Amino acid sequence: MIRLFAALKIPDEIGRALARRQMGVEGARWRPLEALHVTLRFFGEIREDVARDLDAELSTVRGRAFEIELSGAGAFSDGPDIHAVWAGVAECEPLRRLAKACETAARRAGLKADSRHYRPHVTLAYLRHPDPAEVAAWIQANNLLKSPPIRIERFGLYSSFLGSEQAHYRLEADYPLI
Repeated sequence: MIRLFAALKIPDEIGRALARRQMGVEGARWRPLEALHVTLRFFGEIREDVARDLDAELSTVRGRAFEIELSGAGAFSDGPDIHAVWAGVAECEPLRRLAKACETAARRAGLKADSRHYRPHVTLAYLRHPDPAEVAAWIQANNLLKSPPIRIERFGLYSSFLGSEQAHYRLEADYPLI
């Protein structure tokens, strides 16, 4: 079994700008630069043969290069259940089409449909029982976050290995957008 997801890598210069915002929430597990990405589709734990089929399907995804911009900040859940803070991604139709193509590839490889609403973002930290007031203050301080345009010319299939403190990611396959 291998834990996989499709994603867009965040360029280092954008990641460094995001890293400067990674403070102000006690106990937050801030994500390292190499872990910053925009998930297109999380596939979960799948068998190796299904992973090969998924790779073959993802390699057929076609699309043109496009640009995204990071915009705003937020958190998943609320009150004592807050579990992550993130940088948002401005609405972008080509990004939504790419995410949908990754979903279609997953279905063709035999995976179940993802029923969650797609909300593109970059997770900046995972949280365990944070002070909701600290999280609210962090969101307010970062709500005007805006990146320069980020050119997207490829996407990747990544494996995720859960460590004691955080997940570690490895690029398994790279797919160009023309």
